[in-house]
Amino acid sequence: MSDTKTLRASRAGAREDVRGGMRRASAFLARRSLRTHRRAWTAVFAATAAAAALLGAFALVLGSLLLARPPVERYAGATAVVVADQRITYTAKPWGSEPRTVSAHLPERVRLDRSVVARAAAAEGVARAVADDSVPVVAGHGTSAVGRSWPSAALTPYELTEGRAPRSSSEVVVDSALAAASGGPGGRVTLQVDGAARRYTVSGVAGTGHRGGAPAVFFTESRLTRLAGHPGTVDAIGVVAEQGVSADALRASLGEAVAGRGGGERGMRVLTGAERGEAEQLDALGARGDLLAMLASIAATVVMVALLVIATTLSQAVHQRSGELALLRAVGATPRQLRSAVGREAGRVAGTAAVLGAVGSVPLGLLMRALLTTDPLPVPVWLPLAAGAAGALVITLAARPVALLAARSITRLRPAAALSAARAPEPDEPGRLRTVLGVLLVVGGLGSAGAATARGGQAAALAASGAATSLIIAVALLGPWIARISMRVLGAPARRAGGVSGFLAARSAAAHNRRLGAALTPIVLVVAFVCVQLTAATTLERAADRQAAAALRADLVVTGPAAGIPSDAAEAVRGARGVSAATGLLRSAVVLAHRETGDPKLDRYPVLGVTADQLSGTLDPRVTAGDPADLTGRNTVALGKDRADDLGAGVGDTVALRLGDGTRVRLRVVAVYERSLGLGEFMLPREALAAHVSAPRDREILVRSANGDALSALRAALAPYEGVRVRAATADDVRISPSSSDQDDALIVIGVGVIGGFALLAVVSTLALITVGRRPEFRLLRLLGAGRGQLLRMRVLETGLVTVAGLTIGTLVAAVPLLAFALSAAGSLPYLPPVQYGVLALTVTAAAAAGTLFPGTRGGAGRSGSGAG
Repeated sequence: MSDTKTLRASRAGAREDVRGGMRRASAFLARRSLRTHRRAWTAVFAATAAAAALLGAFALVLGSLLLARPPVERYAGATAVVVADQRITYTAKPWGSEPRTVSAHLPERVRLDRSVVARAAAAEGVARAVADDSVPVVAGHGTSAVGRSWPSAALTPYELTEGRAPRSSSEVVVDSALAAASGGPGGRVTLQVDGAARRYTVSGVAGTGHRGGAPAVFFTESRLTRLAGHPGTVDAIGVVAEQGVSADALRASLGEAVAGRGGGERGMRVLTGAERGEAEQLDALGARGDLLAMLASIAATVVMVALLVIATTLSQAVHQRSGELALLRAVGATPRQLRSAVGREAGRVAGTAAVLGAVGSVPLGLLMRALLTTDPLPVPVWLPLAAGAAGALVITLAARPVALLAARSITRLRPAAALSAARAPEPDEPGRLRTVLGVLLVVGGLGSAGAATARGGQAAALAASGAATSLIIAVALLGPWIARISMRVLGAPARRAGGVSGFLAARSAAAHNRRLGAALTPIVLVVAFVCVQLTAATTLERAADRQAAAALRADLVVTGPAAGIPSDAAEAVRGARGVSAATGLLRSAVVLAHRETGDPKLDRYPVLGVTADQLSGTLDPRVTAGDPADLTGRNTVALGKDRADDLGAGVGDTVALRLGDGTRVRLRVVAVYERSLGLGEFMLPREALAAHVSAPRDREILVRSANGDALSALRAALAPYEGVRVRAATADDVRISPSSSDQDDALIVIGVGVIGGFALLAVVSTLALITVGRRPEFRLLRLLGAGRGQLLRMRVLETGLVTVAGLTIGTLVAAVPLLAFALSAAGSLPYLPPVQYGVLALTVTAAAAAGTLFPGTRGGAGRSGSGAG
């Protein structure tokens, strides 16, 4: 028995020695390879570090947006705030699945019944409960301010620094920001609420230690209630707790006291701590949700791009060493030793690069966050560390399997076969599995593009995006086949135009399809990605501009301050001499509950409130059915043609919507029109929309003058209104959304600048890696008598071949989904300004030249006949 144990122990020790020897041999091979091929691994290092930085930056931005809350300014002095729930839900049963519920945030204020104030004041632990309403105010010189009741000043808190509280409807307290213009207590200030400007006496000046927020004007409570125009409801209720009552205890007692109806069909919420900011910025969470959805889509593309770049560069680095690996296998290295050596090399390079990328992700992520939002909340200390670690982990985990997969064909050879493989040229064709997957992705991409033509809106955009992604990955898989076809087309002109150098360039490209395919992949990636990002936006912008310009019949427009135009200004405009028609544009949003491929969806659409009997003289939406003059009362709607088709609704049918404050309505369709891309999918009567917006103020008043000389009469009629101006009307005045917002610009910068920049770095890294691997080829050509100038011209022509092929294929890959998207969403062909495409082409050419020409300079600089080793 002891002999058996001793034998087993000796065998285990021998196996351990063998394992140790194999590990030492693998480590030795990895160290030697890293030292010998440091130029090749440098290119891999750069691409991997950039990928880790990009992934970490997106993780930081997404995490910070998920954690961030609106800042607390107005309710900084309140322990809790009671508000109506601004969320709505929709439940539906998808095909073959359990019922699902989706939610959305409402853009307009959902108000509370005024009786809730007394219930909140009676709750245990409440020292004071204050009804808080607000109205937009315009002070002298067009300054926008917020009007509140003096009792609500305690919620910020404001305290009197001069004078006293207002006692009559003609007195106000102003904050320190407006004190200088008013002259202080006893002075007079001109204020415009929802009518002509009026003079008020300043009874006092209030100050607060809290920074931020708009200037404030405080009226008596009765005066503010009349100005707000909804005496039976309140915007919110601010609650101050008794001494020693915690926020959690107050939340519980308030929840019991105000439970039940009074906050609309969705009930009420009690907000404490950082949640109080949600009561101040109604749509902050809704806007954040929309932004998160768009960023998540871009982040998914980033992950795809990063993994594709890493796979391309690592595979090319390992593939260039296939002869060396085959020789090691032929002289006795085991498959396990080779796999371990390759894995160690890739792991060390990727691990070091990932750490560097994680460090770089912090400033990049903070820059992206600053572009997207002005939210002043600090980022948690742990978030940048976690985001950087997440990006580094993804890259590190992906690197080793990719490297092992690239080396698989060599490491599994027998030594005798490996000896011949070490001298064999690279295979011209990709493997069967790779080819089949590539073809399937092409078919899937074309199918998604076809599906996009049959859909509209977000569904078409998603289908087009999926088509572009599928086709880009297909190009990466079918690269050698694409390279062969490209060289058959481009090789002959290069030979004829380039002489000896052209012959060498064409023959080299034709002989190395796999290598050329690897060079084309990042170029196709950057061209297709940037074209899709830019063209989708410019196509919609162009179509919307054209529709808005064609719809405009007004020659003048009345604009106002940020608070909006007083509601009676439109009547004053219509009464001015020389005005034939005038309609105010009240802007809001509606929520449509529907199903998309069986899944429940809540989509928000902008809506215009118009005056029907004035519409025909100022706007022409190109009506295809019905009559917009019937757009009156509180239960009618006009639909865009595409939306009507999606809903299966026509004139006389009813559609179910939720207005901006969540009110459910069933509206009768009285007209269907074509120009919905410029004017929006829905038009409602102004009187129906006004009761469901936070502040019923027109943003613009469109004016059609009878004889072209109404300008002076309009200015005279609008003289009593502060901050109201008249100018010539443009298409931007009637567009349902602005031509470009700061957030849209930021997304373009991130999508095109950051991700496109990374893709360009991938172009440089991949081409540099390929060029470094061709140094023996350059030396051999010099030995055979090729001159330096000939080699330089050869590389220039190769750069031209790769660039032209990459630009052409990338443009075609982008054109397929873009054509489908443009036809379905805009009814036109895709449009990209030639200047933008020219900049893209020049940038790609410069990147290709940097990756192809510079790394190969020293490789071809030796004398002919030297460097034969």
